[in-house]
Amino acid sequence: MHAASAACILANFLAFLDEPIYNVVMDSEKLYLKIREILVDQFEVDESIVSLDANLYEELQIDSIDAVDLLVQIKELTGVKIAPDIFRDVRTIRDVLNALTTS
Repeated sequence: MHAASAACILANFLAFLDEPIYNVVMDSEKLYLKIREILVDQFEVDESIVSLDANLYEELQIDSIDAVDLLVQIKELTGVKIAPDIFRDVRTIRDVLNALTTS
């Protein structure tokens, strides 16, 4: 393979990575890992306390503004908008994943 071809393939791959994740089929485990990454990187949540059943508000200390930011990032990630009335009942990361499948 020529260097120019390899560079073109790499450029296309990197452009693909910049696309929203929802262009790729994503299972619950991958979604969980991505949400966990967002919580740790964006909201400075200690990775050791993040689990499927961790309470967003009590254990992870996510406030209402953070919750809105999380919703926006999830929409960018998945292309799915979780309705506010559904998100009102969300308490855990597992609830977020369930809300994504019902929205």
